[in-house]
Amino acid sequence: MAFCSSKRIRIAALAATAIVLGTQIAIAQEPSIGSQWLNSPTSRVEALAVLQTLNANLLSNASATLTLDRWCAAHKLAPEGSKIVAQRVGGQDKPADEHIRELLTVGPGELIAYRRVRLVCGDRVLSEADNWYVPARLTAEMNQTLKTSDIAFGRAVQALNFTRTNLSAKLLWSPLSEGWDMEGLIAHQTSSLSLPPFLLEHRAVLKLQDGTPFSALVESYTDKVLDFPVPRLLSRYRLCDGHPIHCSKENG
Repeated sequence: MAFCSSKRIRIAALAATAIVLGTQIAIAQEPSIGSQWLNSPTSRVEALAVLQTLNANLLSNASATLTLDRWCAAHKLAPEGSKIVAQRVGGQDKPADEHIRELLTVGPGELIAYRRVRLVCGDRVLSEADNWYVPARLTAEMNQTLKTSDIAFGRAVQALNFTRTNLSAKLLWSPLSEGWDMEGLIAHQTSSLSLPPFLLEHRAVLKLQDGTPFSALVESYTDKVLDFPVPRLLSRYRLCDGHPIHCSKENG
């Protein structure tokens, strides 16, 4: 009987351990996705601030690839050391129209290559891009790399020390409704903030150091750029006799 009792105790202990481990695994695997952004005024303002920060970073840097590298690392969207790679999207070729040829200053008979990609960091697609470029203005090695690998365009042509001329930057979604600054925000504390598939759209031209254009881009940034836990608001103030004061050693 003692043996049976001891056996039952061990089985119970193992079961309890399994429950604890199962709970830990479930917590570890719980995705930190956009659903963590609450549909509240504070969360909406935070989302807009983060989105506009990304927008400003992209507009102030020549390479969207390198900007997304830094964004992905800073917000822990992929394992440490991950870099942006380009997933080629086939079967959706878009021949360069007259407008693209004008942007790239090429005649009707000159070759323009087309590349559609999804820029991915880890398992998250951060943007989708249409890219028309002039092979004759790149090196043979760059052209071969672009044809045969999943390297992102900005990384492949980085040695050109190119510049970027932004043509437009469009916010496809705003977490704040029009007129919120006059009419206020409605609080929905219990629901999650619903994000559309695409949040930003940029159009740009990349140029050589002498100003010659070699690439025309349309970049659409996805909701995955916000796919991290909501920023915490850490107050450095406390109430003293009903008035907010800055926390310090003197104030306790």
